[in-house]
Amino acid sequence: MLTIKKYAAIDIGSNAVRLLIANIIEEKGKATRFKKSSLVRVPIRLGSDVFMKGKISKHNGERLVDTMQAFKLLMKSHNVVKYKACATSAMREASNGDKISNRILENTDIKIDIIGGEEEAAIIAATDLNSYIDPNKTYLYVDVGGGSTEFTVIHNGKSVTSRSFKIGTVRLLNDIVKNETWHELEQWIKTHTQTFEKIDVLGTGGNINKIFKISGKAIGKPLTYFYLTSYYNMLQTYSYEERISELDLNQDRADVIIPATRIYLSAMKWCGAKDIYVPKIGLADGIIKSIYYDTVSSNTQ
Repeated sequence: MLTIKKYAAIDIGSNAVRLLIANIIEEKGKATRFKKSSLVRVPIRLGSDVFMKGKISKHNGERLVDTMQAFKLLMKSHNVVKYKACATSAMREASNGDKISNRILENTDIKIDIIGGEEEAAIIAATDLNSYIDPNKTYLYVDVGGGSTEFTVIHNGKSVTSRSFKIGTVRLLNDIVKNETWHELEQWIKTHTQTFEKIDVLGTGGNINKIFKISGKAIGKPLTYFYLTSYYNMLQTYSYEERISELDLNQDRADVIIPATRIYLSAMKWCGAKDIYVPKIGLADGIIKSIYYDTVSSNTQ
């Protein structure tokens, strides 16, 4: 017997806000499948407010409430049976983050969980990476966001250690990442990867997805350090406007793609990786899985 349910994940990031709707396909005798049905992305860039001024502006607060109202209607139209909304760096650090999440609850009935960096790393790491990785290899998993980047060392299919650093694309654009933070990240990566003979990087996030798509590489094939370096250098020869008009990048992608690439290249350099693999997963996928596994465990108790 086949059953299909729709779950939704709302990811309130520092650069963009996303609604992912997925079909959960259960069939007797087969593994549960998770299939993306719809993805809506709204570039509110809360991080520009928060990392510079400490709080979300009135204008962006209103945009966020409107976006959640729209997401609620979309979930209703799609017949979503369960959802979970998580907010990361920007909402976490905003002095008015709780106030705005309460306003959203009052106006839309959507409850937002403001999660910590380590919890964010754990949700992403639980996104069923096994289907994307070789269990005999070692990886440094790098998920670049607007406010923070999550790093996880995976050895023989198991997560060994993970950590969140306040190095994100929106922070870098606003020039508010201290040299000490970069140094701390470099030391962390070197310390936790030096014992492994060979390591590859797994990169997730909208920017690396875009670079991978542009590269024309086949799914499952990696980008090389050499390719990413030359792409990074090429990007910097174009102005912001030229990246939009000539490279066909969206307005909210054309600026953050450079600091994002810098983070991936730094991670590759410090762990000695020659290749970066790009599985198309992220926090929203992890949220969908967590809803499913929470439901399964509560049903079996």
